[in-house]
Amino acid sequence: MPSGILEVLLVDAKGLAKTECFGKMDPYVVIHYKNQERKSSVARRQGVNPVWNEKFNFRVDYPGADDQYKLTFKIMDKDTFSKDDFVGEATIYVKDVLALGVEKGTAELKTTKYRVTLADRTYRGEIRVGVTFTPKAEEREDQDYGGWKHSAY
Repeated sequence: MPSGILEVLLVDAKGLAKTECFGKMDPYVVIHYKNQERKSSVARRQGVNPVWNEKFNFRVDYPGADDQYKLTFKIMDKDTFSKDDFVGEATIYVKDVLALGVEKGTAELKTTKYRVTLADRTYRGEIRVGVTFTPKAEEREDQDYGGWKHSAY
């Protein structure tokens, strides 16, 4: 089973739902892939149009035990004196990128806009994300070196 690295480029978001009555939001993103989680930095006082420009890596096995090949982006607003507010969520299905990467050696989803869904399932805003998958080279024990087998002697 090939494994590799799924690199996620979190660029920015536009037109998010406002959660603050006074002042600007401090948004951040929690990214999930299967049982792995990564958290972006907090875009302090950037409001409904935050910019992150951050990269995150996830270890990936393809094909895996289940068929859930999706990245989930949960956008939150950092609050100091209360629980952080849910701003919205976006999902990207990456099964085709993984399959193409295994076949061709690498595959990429160029930076694209994805709709952000609110808790009531309506759309509000967009998030821009790019994804690249690179399989690890498989190591073979019986590898030949210049026509000769490597000997342990």
